[in-house]
Amino acid sequence: MPVAVYVDNMQAPFRGMVMCHMLADTEAELHAMAEKIGMQRRWHQHPGTHKSHYDINQDMRALAVAHGAVEITLKESGRIVRARRLAK
Repeated sequence: MPVAVYVDNMQAPFRGMVMCHMLADTEAELHAMAEKIGMQRRWHQHPGTHKSHYDINQDMRALAVAHGAVEITLKESGRIVRARRLAK
């Protein structure tokens, strides 16, 4: 099964930006995409847990989609996180 990176449609205001989540099927793919779009590793949230993700702004989201990230809803993002928690 191909590995995917996902960006949800959350629109949370933060310091004058609008943020969403970027998550992936594997940590390696998540970090590879983060590097492609210019994210710093120190911005990774909840490393090594079922909640692993990056919060990204809308410009970074557009870059991630341009690099192949799959657009999902916030509800679908929650389902992915819950499935990971149950799988551990």
